[in-house]
Amino acid sequence: MTGAAALRSRGRLTLALLGFVLWTIVASGAAMAAPKAYLLDLDGAVGPVSAGYIERGLKSAAEHGASIVVLRIDTPGGLDSSMRQIVQAILSSPVPVVGYVAPGGARAASAGTFILYACQIAAMAPGTNLGAATPVSLFGDFSSSSPDKGATGTTDSAGKDTTGKGRQIRPPDAEAAKVTNDAVAYIRGLARLHGRNADWAETAIREAASLPSDQALKMNVIDMIAGTVPQLLDQLNGRVVQMPGGPRTLALAGAEVVPVPPDLRTRLLTAITDPNIAFLLLLLGAYGLIFEIAHPGLVAPGVVGAISLLIGLFALTIIPVDLAGLALTVLGLALMVAEAIVPAFGALGIGGAIAFVLGAMMTFDTPGYRLAWPVAIGAGVFSIGLFMVALAMLLRARRQPASTGDIALTGAHATVISWDGDTGETGVVEVMGEHWRAIGPGPFTPGQQLRVAGREGLTLRVAPD
Repeated sequence: MTGAAALRSRGRLTLALLGFVLWTIVASGAAMAAPKAYLLDLDGAVGPVSAGYIERGLKSAAEHGASIVVLRIDTPGGLDSSMRQIVQAILSSPVPVVGYVAPGGARAASAGTFILYACQIAAMAPGTNLGAATPVSLFGDFSSSSPDKGATGTTDSAGKDTTGKGRQIRPPDAEAAKVTNDAVAYIRGLARLHGRNADWAETAIREAASLPSDQALKMNVIDMIAGTVPQLLDQLNGRVVQMPGGPRTLALAGAEVVPVPPDLRTRLLTAITDPNIAFLLLLLGAYGLIFEIAHPGLVAPGVVGAISLLIGLFALTIIPVDLAGLALTVLGLALMVAEAIVPAFGALGIGGAIAFVLGAMMTFDTPGYRLAWPVAIGAGVFSIGLFMVALAMLLRARRQPASTGDIALTGAHATVISWDGDTGETGVVEVMGEHWRAIGPGPFTPGQQLRVAGREGLTLRVAPD
């Protein structure tokens, strides 16, 4: 019986081990049968914050064995340095990246065009566009050498000029030419890397040309059009993409879409690096300090103002700024704070408000990082209005009769509290709720009403009322 029991026990253990192995194989097969597509969103201006988010997303996709990364793009452009950082991250990613301009109405303008060209697969949703990649953020609008200034070089589906004015826009100086030629070489290299239309890519830079999704597909600028992410994945299934390690066939049947939302730090940095938010933080900081200086001891305005000012200054270290505009903005802040220290009847305050608004408009002058006109005008009107109200209150206060000092005491009513009956010339009187030593042509009786004729040190001269 003992030997038979041992055999049964070993049999049950063997069956359990076999069951575990089979379960592991089935689970592994199920996991392998469900490929993952990581979904990243490039929404808004291209900058250091968005570049860091995409880098982290691509790294996470590689670490978790994702089959593909869908980079959904809707951007007006942004910084060249951040754009190149994103391009490098895409090209070095071991996971294929699909650039997808979506949803309908989105765009991949300026830096977004470079990013789309860098992706192994380029796709667009209906009703989207890309292009306008001229580097105007550094040198302004490039003027044409021909009389047809301002030609946009619009092309039809065959890539032909439809305006009759598609002359090459020539940069106004050597430095601008260097930047333009560098951008052209960069995007042509990306186009050749993935077999896309390099000539149109150059047109997008030199002539600021743009294309809708249907024309982009016809001109071999993109690889496909898809209305939704699931439709995009269906079209990608079985497609061969060129990766640094060689061609790879995409197996995306039944792929699970894994959204990768920005973390709290990214969302916070995105919020404070919005030029409108940064501008309002600087304005709030300036007014907080002004109120604290004008009314010492309130504490709260000073604390809120200092925190807001520091956060606003931190935002300026992340987003692109014009140094001349920043200097004018700082001058405006200094003048507004000086108004609280050196009263100048509003001259410093109003001048500072104007300098602050004009400086802010100059400071934030990069595509995707421009200050909204309603915010700038509203802040300027509010600032000037606030200083005008303060000036009106100051002038009204100057017209009011004095309520302290010798001017307020002279002529005031005094009530006798006690009087020296021996000499008849000194006593104590009450004036405006305070007791004073007094001298006068007495004697006077307690309760008698007198008039203050003047002051000698801490003694009042009184006379009968």
